[in-house]
Amino acid sequence: MKKILLIIALTVVSGMGMQAQEVSFGVKGGLNFANFSGDDADLLETETRTGFHLGMLAEIMFSEKFGIQPEVLYSSQGAKSDFDMDDEFFGSLSIDEFKLDYISVPVLIKYYFIEGLSLEIGPQFSFMVNSEADGSIDGASGTVDLDDETESFDFGGALGLGYELPMGLMFQARYVMGFTDVYTDTDFRNSIFQISVGYKF
Repeated sequence: MKKILLIIALTVVSGMGMQAQEVSFGVKGGLNFANFSGDDADLLETETRTGFHLGMLAEIMFSEKFGIQPEVLYSSQGAKSDFDMDDEFFGSLSIDEFKLDYISVPVLIKYYFIEGLSLEIGPQFSFMVNSEADGSIDGASGTVDLDDETESFDFGGALGLGYELPMGLMFQARYVMGFTDVYTDTDFRNSIFQISVGYKF
């Protein structure tokens, strides 16, 4: 994973035509408070699902205040739902939870506006590795595989704040908004608030 981060970093640096002054690596993990946005999310009455993220990061500084931070994260997302339907042909249908797992690659511009405190903003590229839903039909509970109905790629934007102690311990709070639909022919988009703790070597 460290090699992947380095490749991403070098690609971005060469594309921006800048010369890195300092490169460091780190690890991070934390909680996802995930939901869906969009008209279909309102229809299914989705609610926040708590998941997690875990992975590695690189910080490439071009000056004392300005740099980029690519990351590679395993991210557990989705949403809970209170959707219930009774149909004379299909019977009763209930959806309790949508479960989505991604490999996410945020590439963030990072600006330290005061010592230790930074603003982070940039795109996020996510690749679906698992998609399913928990629910019940006529009272029989089960899990349905939704891989074929889920878009394999998700594009979003991230905005957040980070704080780093001199020892390398770091804290981040970030919001990620999905710009593309999660499921084929639907109006669902990912919406995630993340709280992270990490350590930069």
